[in-house]
Formats: sequence, structure tokens, C-alpha cells
Amino acid sequence: MCGRYVMARAIGDLVADAEAEADDALQLRRSWNIAPTTDVPIVLERLVDDQVARQVHVAKWGLVPIWAKDPSVGVRAFNARSETVLEKPTFRSAIKSRRCAIPAEGYYEWKKSGTGKAATKRPFFVHPDDGSLIYFAGIYEWWKDASKPEDDDERWLLSCSILTMASPEATGESDVLDDLHGLHDRLPIPLDRESMAEWLNPGDKEAAPLVEQIRAEAYAVAGQWTLREVASAVGNVRNDGPELTEPIAGLLAE
Repeated sequence: MCGRYVMARAIGDLVADAEAEADDALQLRRSWNIAPTTDVPIVLERLVDDQVARQVHVAKWGLVPIWAKDPSVGVRAFNARSETVLEKPTFRSAIKSRRCAIPAEGYYEWKKSGTGKAATKRPFFVHPDDGSLIYFAGIYEWWKDASKPEDDDERWLLSCSILTMASPEATGESDVLDDLHGLHDRLPIPLDRESMAEWLNPGDKEAAPLVEQIRAEAYAVAGQWTLREVASAVGNVRNDGPELTEPIAGLLAE
């Protein structure tokens, strides 16, 4: 799963890196400890005057389907399992034509060690070795709040979810993938630049082949990442600063 991540780049840097555009008034909150229900940047493509435009928007992390009675549904829908995303009522509409990429500088995962009273959870920061951005495969949805008047700017809520898949098996062929296997049984799906363009295409309604494609390519992208153990302060959402990503002494292996 992916329940905490980092996105502290300026809007201008994100727009340039994603080769996108954004509203001049758009503001991004820099955060080193993003948690579900937080407003986050997403990259999507839509038709504008019959032309495809790639844009950066801000969405609430936790997808709220169009049929939801209230937005609280999103609290439990910040991740979408790629194995069932095509069938689950919460996600199956969005996956067809409302796919997005969710940028991150890296994400946190907790490694479980020991059992019973001796069990511990150690946080690790997972990020690209070269400092580049990760673009997670995501989906987004617009939810209409019928209790608000038509002219209320907050009548529509934009929300999103990150797709996940099984972590790679430990084969001994890649230290990084072996480490990811030992870290957690789920992996947020990263996109390479070519598959990102295909994933975002709003004209492609055949979602099943796209899901299979990004799953097939995910481990190659993740193989370029690195992991480092960080301090337990990241476990408190009130803590938010670059120091959360700093390494501490420790080994990935138990």
C-alpha cells in the first residue's frame, strides 16, 4: 500500500517536469508527510477545444465515487488494488477514462519485524536514486455535493486514488527489488514516461490492457529506486519537514 508520501516541489518545477500546464492561481502545499484526505497535485489529460491538454490539478487523496452520499467514502479509498480496480464499484467508472498520474518525490513504508509483544515497525523512505519524481498510476473522480448551491465553487470535489500491486518476489537479481519484497507485500505502481502518456490518454477507454501494461513495467521502474531507514517521527502526521527523509543508522534486514 501507499499511505504516506513526499511532494515538496514548487508548482513551476512540477509543471515543467510533467510537461503540463496549470492555472496561474493554482497553489501547492509543500509536504514531506502527505497522508490520506490531504489535497495533492495530480496530472491528467482532458480535451480542450478538441485538443488534448495535459494539466496539473489539486485533488483530495481518497477517491469519492460519483454515487457516494457523502465524501467520507474517500477515507478508505486512497489506494486501489490493480487486480480488482476494473470490478470494484468505487473505482470501475474512473478507471475507464479518468486516469491520472500522482507525482511524488518518494514514499514511506513501514517494515514489520518480530512477532507478538516484540513486534516493531520501522519506517523507510523509498525514492528514486537520481532524485527524479515518481509518477504513480492513479485515477480521479468528480463528486457533486447536492447540498450546495449551483454557484458555489465548492460544489464539486475532485479526488484521487493510487493504484497498487503485489511487491516483487525476492530473486537475488536486484537488491532494490529484494528490499521492496521484504519491506511490504504491496507496491504503489510507478509509471515510466512512455506508459504515462498512454495511461493519461482520455480517449482510450480500454482500461484492462493499460492496467496490465503498467503492472508489467512497474518493477523495471521500481528497480531504479533506493531505500533508507528514517526516524519514527514520520509516523505522526503533525510532523512535516525535510528532516523526516533524513537517514538514520540501521539495516533493512532484520
